[in-house]
Amino acid sequence: MLRFLIRRLALGVFVMWLITVAVFCLFFIAPNNVARTLAGRQATPQTIALIQHRLGLDQPLWKQYVNFVGNALHGDLGFDYYHGVPVTQIIEQALPITLSLAIGASVIWLLLGVFSGVVSAVRPRTVEDRGLTVIALFFYSMPSFLLGLLLLYFVYFRLTLAGHPWFPSGGYSGITQGPGQWALHMVLPWLTLALILAATYTRLTRTSMLDVLSEDYIRTARSKGLRDGRVVVVHALRSALTPVVTQFGIDLGQLVGGVVVTETVFSLPGLGKTAIDAITQQDLPVIIGIVLFASAAVVVANILVDMMYAVLDPRVRLH
Repeated sequence: MLRFLIRRLALGVFVMWLITVAVFCLFFIAPNNVARTLAGRQATPQTIALIQHRLGLDQPLWKQYVNFVGNALHGDLGFDYYHGVPVTQIIEQALPITLSLAIGASVIWLLLGVFSGVVSAVRPRTVEDRGLTVIALFFYSMPSFLLGLLLLYFVYFRLTLAGHPWFPSGGYSGITQGPGQWALHMVLPWLTLALILAATYTRLTRTSMLDVLSEDYIRTARSKGLRDGRVVVVHALRSALTPVVTQFGIDLGQLVGGVVVTETVFSLPGLGKTAIDAITQQDLPVIIGIVLFASAAVVVANILVDMMYAVLDPRVRLH
């Protein structure tokens, strides 16, 4: 098991190295004037000269790359000359909002998706199975921006007109300002993400559970007189969760990297909306910082998924 995890960790480090090479080539080699590109359209000659000196752009490319990677490893993702603050400060301000959205939504979609998938697999070709399949396909086909706008219209706008202003229209209220207000601001974004992603987990869980329930060891467990609930939850579900864990690692890594559409619809100033604003303003230091952070989040999520494999599937420990 230890060798398996070491190989996965080494692969993650290799992937991050490739990403740093790609980012460096894209932002530091491709532009004709790197300092002006990083400074933005409204930069003064003094600002451009400061960037030129700070980044050592007059040094050989290999040394520039070493400095770039070294700064990133020490937590220095650059300086945002557009706002006059370090890039890490901008990420630190946006990250709690994105984490609130990602973690809350992931809990909801896992519970909904896995539960409905198990019910569909245990009762195949029944009314419950067909009904849950139709619901899953409906939300699977629904664009996230459309579902978000529908929730804003019916749950916020119509209820407010009816004299029940239970939910805010958007924005973010920190959990330190009150857990109740924080949850009210996050409920609609959570549902927007959770309902759409739960459809994928319903289909994954159902398909995997149907395959596992037809295995010989499941029939053996039932023939020994074990309760059906114990067979499904303890024996079948654990083996069926492997593809679910894979998808969860990918989705959670992408969410932590920023959920652009949902954050834009609900005016949440998280990493996704921050990235869109940076692209609009051509604020390249922020774009570089968010790309590196999002890439690291995906790599770390996949390493954690590999660790979960070793826990869920004993066969992985032998490789």
